[in-house]
Amino acid sequence: MNDRKKIGLGLTGFGVFFSFLGIIFFFDKGLIAMGNILFFSGVALTIGLKSSLQFFSKRSNFKGTISFGVGFFLVIIGWPILGMILEAYGFVVLFSGFWPTLAVFLQKIPILGWIFQQPYIRSFFDRYRGKRVPV
Repeated sequence: MNDRKKIGLGLTGFGVFFSFLGIIFFFDKGLIAMGNILFFSGVALTIGLKSSLQFFSKRSNFKGTISFGVGFFLVIIGWPILGMILEAYGFVVLFSGFWPTLAVFLQKIPILGWIFQQPYIRSFFDRYRGKRVPV
């Protein structure tokens, strides 16, 4: 992992952290907007600018990109609750292809993995295992 990817992962983490703080502080639009900017820049640095543009402009991700963008705009103009609802929907639509990778990762964590390997939870993860990651 090179330095650019390390910085990108750090910015993505700070973006999630600032968004979480914005929600905790009664949907503070400044913190949420800063979290969104840090998240976008972190993703762009982690996977590269060209890959980011291809990912967000892909036809299958268009609905998620539009809803995330409109949600970001609503946060900026002062409607943080509605903006966060739209952003959450866009986030789920955009990154739904990463859930199988996340499921495998969660099952391999030493102590927490035991919980995710229980039959009822494992059957939920196995439904999505065969799908490809979108990047």
